[in-house]
Amino acid sequence: MRIPVLETERLQIRELRLDDLPVVHRILDQDLGDFGGHSLDMRRRWLEWTVLAYEQLANLHQPPYNDRAIVERETRELIGLCGLVPCLGPYWSRTRSVPEVGLYWAVSHAHQRRGYATEAGQALITYAFTTLNVQRIIATTDFENAASIGVMRKLGMRIERNTRGEPEWLQVFGVLERT
Repeated sequence: MRIPVLETERLQIRELRLDDLPVVHRILDQDLGDFGGHSLDMRRRWLEWTVLAYEQLANLHQPPYNDRAIVERETRELIGLCGLVPCLGPYWSRTRSVPEVGLYWAVSHAHQRRGYATEAGQALITYAFTTLNVQRIIATTDFENAASIGVMRKLGMRIERNTRGEPEWLQVFGVLERT
């Protein structure tokens, strides 16, 4: 199974392509900085692996959890990335650690504060709950990332704090359960 192109009012959520490399590299390494420090060659290898994974996961009848491009429908410009990913971190809202499906988004600075992360996230949540039969979705961030916490709230997630404060990317997490 492969996730089809998901369309919203303003966006397309599609598989990444090899020719997306320059924009993906700029967004992740220059615009956001959170994922920086990777050479273009390293980012190319990651993108090649990601593109191959779409077909390989489908051939192996595995869930299609991986990275996707966020594209403005009107301009066809790649403006960010999002995805559903296996998430094996400890989420303290339950009595034990369990594997979860993680939702993430990364939108270039030039396109932030327009609701794109929420719109892309909602498209993936709807698909995950209705088609993939996912029961619970997690999103994570750090204490300082008010924008991501805001997106989590807009998506209807329950916000929880990791009282341990580490790792940094797991200081705050949003939880959304299928109803």
